Amino acid sequence: MKRIIVPIDFSPESLKGLELAIVYANKFNSDLQMVFVQSKKSGKFHIELDNQYNSALEEFETLIDKYKKDLHQDCDFSYIIKSGKVHEEVAHQAEAFDDSIIICSTNGESGFSDFVMGSNAYRIVQETERPVITVTSERYIGNVDKIVLPLDITKETREKVPIVAKIAKAFNSEVHIIKVTGSTSEGIHNKLKMYATQVKKYFDEKGIRYQSSLLVGDNITESTIEYAKTIDADLIAVMTEQTTAIANFLLGSYAYQMLNTSPIPVLSITPKGIFFTFGVRTTGG
Repeated sequence: MKRIIVPIDFSPESLKGLELAIVYANKFNSDLQMVFVQSKKSGKFHIELDNQYNSALEEFETLIDKYKKDLHQDCDFSYIIKSGKVHEEVAHQAEAFDDSIIICSTNGESGFSDFVMGSNAYRIVQETERPVITVTSERYIGNVDKIVLPLDITKETREKVPIVAKIAKAFNSEVHIIKVTGSTSEGIHNKLKMYATQVKKYFDEKGIRYQSSLLVGDNITESTIEYAKTIDADLIAVMTEQTTAIANFLLGSYAYQMLNTSPIPVLSITPKGIFFTFGVRTTGG
């Protein structure tokens, strides 16, 4: 996590993403770069396209002055102004770096750049192969004490584990491994138990604290969020695609529901076909 990319539209709501990014940058000693994407439409402030660039420069300098003191001195703090579609330009910027992550708010306003964060946040998640953390509330801008790690029976579900481990290690978090399913099948429960055992072994090797639970319910999204609320979690980790439609754990619906309904920050990860078995990395098909 060498560089954190923060899409921003200068609304107070979008600054939650920047403030959370500063927390992560300080933990990982990451460089932090803010991204503003110019729009061809004027926003509620009636800023013409020709003036957007200079106005954005002024806004960025104000943010640098305000937040630089909160960032570790070894972390580079910069910004870039781009033109195009928000989700595409943010994804391209993140993917220009080998080890990057995107952190953004999901409830910004249509304003400076017609940057409707709620929709663009999900589009960014769909567009990029980089991990994305989304946040909605100031309450979660601080230490990450507890992380919820849902596991389903797809192979991809375990690809969340390495980055969750890195975050847990940096914040000294406790990870709650939850086996989630809408089925009462003993076979499915046994497979979930096997996956959880693999994850536990990986965490044992990394010295990461964890707990494990089984959740059975009709709506996996609601069950996951309610569990996270119950333990006062600070992060929920999900995959952005699933290859099997099982018990409403379709990522098209699951990730979208999670991003749009979770008050708790969500870490979204795109599958790459790399699976972790008992702490050993293997390539899956």
